[in-house]
Amino acid sequence: MTGGVRAQMVFIALLAAVACARNGPSFPSDALDRTIAASIGDPDTCVVIADRTTGKTVYTYGESFNCARRLPACDRPGQLTANAALALAKGAEPRTASCPSNASASRMVGWSAGRVSSPNRDLIYSAVMEGERALPGQEMSARLTQAFGDAGL
Repeated sequence: MTGGVRAQMVFIALLAAVACARNGPSFPSDALDRTIAASIGDPDTCVVIADRTTGKTVYTYGESFNCARRLPACDRPGQLTANAALALAKGAEPRTASCPSNASASRMVGWSAGRVSSPNRDLIYSAVMEGERALPGQEMSARLTQAFGDAGL
């Protein structure tokens, strides 16, 4: 290996190290996919994780349709989407809510939102599940807390 090639390889390695340091530790998306699927996974589930300071979404579980779907808010008038419910996650207390999602009460909606307990990141999350077997918000919250920890957040 010539000195010029060696110098180029060292320079590339330094650039990669600087980029990793700037972006922080990698985000465990694959691990989150597995742990969320095992704990609350359902075709009608959405989980959105965002940076608490900037509000920028860093992870989404579920189909975009489910994250943008307007469903009864349960604990307030009107409807919410999982993306809009992120604003409710910034408070000190987690938000959990559940209610029927249709007039016959044959389908339910469960909401969970709050901070992600992570030593390295300041994150918030919002989750919604809707359907005949939707989990209550409080159960979703407990399961997601465990799933986030198991995934390495």
